[in-house]
Amino acid sequence: MSEKDDIGTRAEEIYRALLRDLLEKPENLGKLVSIDVESGDYELEIEGEMEAANRLRTRHPSARVFGLRIGYKTAYSVGGTRERLKR
Repeated sequence: MSEKDDIGTRAEEIYRALLRDLLEKPENLGKLVSIDVESGDYELEIEGEMEAANRLRTRHPSARVFGLRIGYKTAYSVGGTRERLKR
């Protein structure tokens, strides 16, 4: 498993265990959440997608950040549609 896969797996674990119930609300559906896999801290997208990661790195300069799309299996889609998660 690559380091990127490991970071993604850890981010998904943090999301499922700590953030899903907090963030999966109608007003957040489709927004990007950036998660620092070391601290578990997160930032929700407000303006642009990179702004959440930048705010997180301001607090945690050495953060290992991974982005997830709230309510969807993938953060981005190329040539198709994003598939919603089933709870």
